[in-house]
Amino acid sequence: MLLGVIADDFTGATDIAGFLVENGMRTIQVNGIPSANMQINADAVVVSLKSRSCPTEQAVEQSVAALKWLQAQGCQQFYFKYCSTFDSTAKGNIGPVTDALLDTLGEDFTIVCPALPVNGRTVFNGHLFVLGQLLSESGMRNHPVTPMTNSNLMDLMDAQSRGQTGLINYQSIEQGADAVIGRFAELKAQGKRYAVVDAFKAEHLNEIGKAVSSLKLVTGGSGLAAGIAKNWGEHLQDQTQAKQAGHPAKAPTVILSGSCSIMTNKQVERYKAKAPFLAMDIEQCMSSENYVNEVFDWVVNHLSESLAPIVYATADAEKLKTIQQQHGAEASSQAVETFFSLLAIKLHTYGVRNFIVAGGETSGVVTQSLKVDSFHIGPQISPGVPWVKAINQDLSLALKSGNFGDENFFTTAQGYFS
Repeated sequence: MLLGVIADDFTGATDIAGFLVENGMRTIQVNGIPSANMQINADAVVVSLKSRSCPTEQAVEQSVAALKWLQAQGCQQFYFKYCSTFDSTAKGNIGPVTDALLDTLGEDFTIVCPALPVNGRTVFNGHLFVLGQLLSESGMRNHPVTPMTNSNLMDLMDAQSRGQTGLINYQSIEQGADAVIGRFAELKAQGKRYAVVDAFKAEHLNEIGKAVSSLKLVTGGSGLAAGIAKNWGEHLQDQTQAKQAGHPAKAPTVILSGSCSIMTNKQVERYKAKAPFLAMDIEQCMSSENYVNEVFDWVVNHLSESLAPIVYATADAEKLKTIQQQHGAEASSQAVETFFSLLAIKLHTYGVRNFIVAGGETSGVVTQSLKVDSFHIGPQISPGVPWVKAINQDLSLALKSGNFGDENFFTTAQGYFS
């Protein structure tokens, strides 16, 4: 095993796994910390946790446990994968988890690289941009769990970690990997524990990828995965057969959308014009035990149509705010998660074999509820969103982070069935 990835949510895990496969690494994704006796034959393993917004102590404990399992498999390099919008609070969890991983490895330096230019996440002079807007001015400003009101990655990291953060700007990156390695040494000499690296095009990520080949721990979004995979080129084999193992088959399909991101709202609206749709009623969800059965019956009655039915809790920022004020943010969020969990179980028992899921939290709930412990990684529907197929059962999933994909994503995903 060459590379071990610890991902802080399920969609983020499939995101980076897809990029690793596309760049030549035989990759398996496992959900949760595997048992000590689990044996995997792969170039890379991605361990997906649900640690992005859980209590910090829990996130640290889970991440260190995943690291120790990967160490036991003989991994040579480790990657802490978080969202390309650096989703976190002033207390964590990105900083505390990074510190714990560094301590466990006996290391004192790593990089911070959330950039994913192909999906509009770029870093310029240490500031994170989303589709050309500063993070703090993008839709992430209104995120219901981790509202991002500061775009300065050095500030964000310093606020939630034990060390200090330096910057490696784009001028150094464009001088090549050796210049970046030189800057690593300079920052370490200054007592810096982390280096934010600029990156606003793929060429930047390739140079950064070369430069981090000697770092035991790398942290970032999925974009850097391509550059890192290239470092292992002489060890890699043809991926055609591995990709085929993750390909979805034509079977009963449903779409479940819990994300309230701007892009998911657009995707839902576009899809509603051509397929059966049902908006989840939060009032019913919280007050009626029979509501999930009613929605189940509706889905079953529409499974034979040409495009899969969609059930969505997706709402714009104003409507979401109103719901949270009426019912409480935590109570309403828990009600939605419980609803999707029960619905997914009932639909899978009935015979649904393909689930397209929008939203990191919703994807995690669905995957855990269906008791999937590991995936083959299939074709990418859009950058960072592959189809994945369970190793232990007949089940395929497309797990989409909120803002990923274009407006036709839900339709495009169904074009991969064979």
